[in-house]
Amino acid sequence: MEMTNTRLVPAPVATVWAALNDTETLKACIPGCESLEKVSDDEWRVALTARVGPVSAKFNGTMRLIDATPPTGYTLQFEGKGGPAGFAKGEAKVTLAPADGNQTSLTYVVKANVGGKLAQIGSRLIDGAATKLADDFFTCFTAKVAAPPDAAIAAPEDATVVSRNAPRSFPVWRAIAAAIIAVMATYWLWQSGRLG
Repeated sequence: MEMTNTRLVPAPVATVWAALNDTETLKACIPGCESLEKVSDDEWRVALTARVGPVSAKFNGTMRLIDATPPTGYTLQFEGKGGPAGFAKGEAKVTLAPADGNQTSLTYVVKANVGGKLAQIGSRLIDGAATKLADDFFTCFTAKVAAPPDAAIAAPEDATVVSRNAPRSFPVWRAIAAAIIAVMATYWLWQSGRLG
């Protein structure tokens, strides 16, 4: 599966970068996210539940940061396991760039492979679910970033310097990987007839 898209976020790059590094913002915006846990400077664990109607499946995954250029982008490797549902693994590349009107152009390219029952689902279905999850994530994320200053994530005064000196914790990778895992779970549930 491959998914590429560009989103226009109504905030400057520094604010978007800060929000992408805010665990609570990401946890609130990732559909079904239960936990985000830092294992090391460049590795995280994520747990989420993909729920459709009365049916839910729990997925656990890991994400590893392999490349970062604050505040303009990064690459993340991810792997998620859902027991009998199968697994998904791959990588995501995210790029931030200034856009007109003090906005940010956020481009992502996700390449993922699936195994187990997930591999039996048609790519058209997987692509549709991935698109819906990404839409849900970015609708929430954009609303939080564009919220009034007292409710939004404030960008540091000198975001470039702060980002370069900050520890390597880039939760946006978590968001993308968790969204991919949730999409895979949803498709498996739909394909297996467990969705009512």
